[in-house]
Amino acid sequence: MANRRDLKRDINHIIGDVIEEYYSALLNGDSKATEAQIEKLVDDCVDLADELISKVNSTKNLKTRAEVKKHFSQIKEKLGEDVIKFLAKSKEI
Repeated sequence: MANRRDLKRDINHIIGDVIEEYYSALLNGDSKATEAQIEKLVDDCVDLADELISKVNSTKNLKTRAEVKKHFSQIKEKLGEDVIKFLAKSKEI
């Protein structure tokens, strides 16, 4: 089972990579999107990271180790799904 620190670190690294991809597209001129559109996507990524980290921190009501493990796996699943969506958006811009 992953601990909170590792899960938070993974969230920050993965979301950071997505944000880096957006800024790279903006700086290299590969993007058809405006700076404001990319800033909106970056804000969405940061909001996702904040949401997931707050969910990681909210394990106080969970009683058993199995509940915590299930909770963390749901967070990982949501992270994976949303990162795929964000990367699909980066291919569009």
